[in-house]
Amino acid sequence: MKIAMVGSGYVGLVSGACFADFGHDVVCIDKDEDKIQRLREGVMPIYEPGLDDLVDKNAKAGRLSFTTDLAEGIAGAGAIFIAVGTPSRRGDGHADLSFVYAVAREIGESLTNDAVVVTKSTVPVGTGDEVERILSQSPAVTERGLKVAVVSNPEFLREGAAIGDFKRPDRIVIGAEDDFGREVMHEVYRPLFLNESPILFVGRRTSELIKYAANAFLATKITFINEISDLCEKVGANVQDVARGIGMDNRIGSKFLHAGPGYGGSCFPKDTLALLKTAEDYESPVRIVEAVVKVNDTRKRAMGRKVIDALGGLDAARGKRVAMLGLTFKPNTDDMRDSPAIGVAQALVDAGVSVAAYDPEGMEQARPLMPEVEMKDDPYAAIEGADAVVIVTEWNVFRALDLNRVKQLAKAPMLVDLRNIYKPSDMREAGFEYTSVGRE
Repeated sequence: MKIAMVGSGYVGLVSGACFADFGHDVVCIDKDEDKIQRLREGVMPIYEPGLDDLVDKNAKAGRLSFTTDLAEGIAGAGAIFIAVGTPSRRGDGHADLSFVYAVAREIGESLTNDAVVVTKSTVPVGTGDEVERILSQSPAVTERGLKVAVVSNPEFLREGAAIGDFKRPDRIVIGAEDDFGREVMHEVYRPLFLNESPILFVGRRTSELIKYAANAFLATKITFINEISDLCEKVGANVQDVARGIGMDNRIGSKFLHAGPGYGGSCFPKDTLALLKTAEDYESPVRIVEAVVKVNDTRKRAMGRKVIDALGGLDAARGKRVAMLGLTFKPNTDDMRDSPAIGVAQALVDAGVSVAAYDPEGMEQARPLMPEVEMKDDPYAAIEGADAVVIVTEWNVFRALDLNRVKQLAKAPMLVDLRNIYKPSDMREAGFEYTSVGRE
């Protein structure tokens, strides 16, 4: 089947490359001419492990191509995915759906064959209804009499593990309102049917809400264990053991129970806020999610204050130097959106602390977001002359630091581990003044 993917960002490019690897003929469409040209040259616009090889292999095989011409890209496509951005709208926090609706209108103008239009972007409940209305009033239907179905198919991709998530999913959610939509989507995902991946067919509005509910629940788990970690510090308990003890309960599960500086990234902050706004519109408040958003917003600067406390308080911290290791919101991505590192760095700078930082992939994206922070070429260059070393993102390269070299380069042997990647006993035995999250 020919598949058109409108939007060649993170979701569109990963999904398009994976569909092509399944054997479909895929065209990725984007208005950014520079991005499309770089993709044709094999240059990825994002960092995602394995993506460059996957794109290269399928482009050379003729199954994956790129264009800026939507009409050309969707011609003959049985499924047209909308995978454009839905950022938080300035002023009210609602998801900005202008890109989604603009694509729907352009599809309606250009479409010349029966097709299923699929919202892959994360969109609030009811978005598919509006896309359907736009298409039903478009020339594709009113003049050409084409059969067009609108389907919801949310993505559940983790940055840094997206290809594996797409090919070996926990589940595939498809929200369809007619047999045509269900039949086409069944064919799109036929390779995963053969692998016995669970595919859940539901109503379109249900599908749209599943995505938001899933992300809000995961954000709640993260925020819950972060608050428990604070309590652990007060009562002398170990948050990692608490997380292990509750995670062994199958009703709870062990994932997303790692205490740290709060969640960030492209999904959780935006999607929890959009869910709150949807709940407000329907006068059905979600108080737990409200608390999650508030707690997470305050936690990032609180982690900055944790570093300041380790330095001896505000007065003692002023004029000191801190090395920040890790800037992206998680490892194996270059995504800086809502990264905890931004709040941590700002709290330190506001306290008069100078900051040097290193991240394996995110420094180019980080520079405009934290102009006061000095970017270094490797972790040890950032550590040189530092009064404290702070681990903000748990990249593997930071799990095996040469501790003797760290002590030699740093002005003081102080390490603040916001990801709990080292054992407190090992660090103190190595001669470090060590601070972690939710542990003594």
